[in-house]
Amino acid sequence: MELKEFQERIREIYYEKDSARGTAGTFQWLAEEVGELARALRTGNRENLDEEFADVLAWLVSLATLCGVSMEEAAGKYRKGCPKCMKTPCLCG
Repeated sequence: MELKEFQERIREIYYEKDSARGTAGTFQWLAEEVGELARALRTGNRENLDEEFADVLAWLVSLATLCGVSMEEAAGKYRKGCPKCMKTPCLCG
């Protein structure tokens, strides 16, 4: 699934709830999911890692949608490599 399609799918599923919760509440859920991802990284449980990475991505995309940000356009920042040195791999400091 393309990032644009994923963002639209997450919007279809959760926009009504996310909109009612607002950006602050949605950000808090994202932060909680990042914490769950941190725990999954410590344990190394592969199945749990897959689930937590998916949850973090979904909450990040939800927050972007509430803020009117296209994740596909935002990801374009890295299209040409490192946005600072413009190299792939990055050659910064």
